[in-house]
Amino acid sequence: MDTKELHKQKLQAQLDGWKADIAKLKAKATAEAADAQIAMQKQFEVLEANIEEGQAKITELAEASEEAWESVKHGVESAWTSLKTAVTDAMSKFKS
Repeated sequence: MDTKELHKQKLQAQLDGWKADIAKLKAKATAEAADAQIAMQKQFEVLEANIEEGQAKITELAEASEEAWESVKHGVESAWTSLKTAVTDAMSKFKS
């Protein structure tokens, strides 16, 4: 397996983990009061938008030509760092 594919799989695994965490939080939210659910729904929308952004970055990486993928990889890694921070921050709001 080449490095590009391994990198793509690593990012996909992390994204899948975040999806699972969001699903757990949604399950928890159903037990909350209506007002809390409204506030949480807005946060879920932000989290889901972040996940969509992450999926787009994985697609960008997958579609890069062999000649261009190293260049694309650096851009994706930078965006991934920002995405990871956004997801972590949003999820921490639910846990507190």
